[in-house]
Amino acid sequence: MKRLYPNQPIVGVGAVIICNSRILLEKRKSEPGRGKWSIPGGLVELGESAEQTVIREVKEETNLEVEQPKLVDVVNNVTLDENGRIKYHFVIVDYLVKLKGGTLEASDDAAELEWVAFDKVESYDLTESFREFFQRNREKLRKVDSCR
Repeated sequence: MKRLYPNQPIVGVGAVIICNSRILLEKRKSEPGRGKWSIPGGLVELGESAEQTVIREVKEETNLEVEQPKLVDVVNNVTLDENGRIKYHFVIVDYLVKLKGGTLEASDDAAELEWVAFDKVESYDLTESFREFFQRNREKLRKVDSCR
């Protein structure tokens, strides 16, 4: 399935990892959103559940092991080109995950990883879809911790 100018929406996942009132952000290495900050995640593969995908993607991008995905929100990300054609269309299912182990290390689609305090998140150059997600869910996320 092609990402650029797709024939139908593409399903992806995002992993919300919060530890000691800080959220793990990832600087994107690839389009869409290259160079912007978001949360770890990726595309659901054929035959894979969204929950399996979020666990796999976190491991691939951060070297962290997570478990117990819990649905937080669904984000629609539609990007149009200068002619009004749909350039990208993702439906992203975001999960809060529990941290199990591993050593934080940026790899795969992650250019950088950083633990960011809640009051500093919006000062980062965020993807538009993550900024909307964060603003909509900030208060709910303040009350959770992936490390406990």
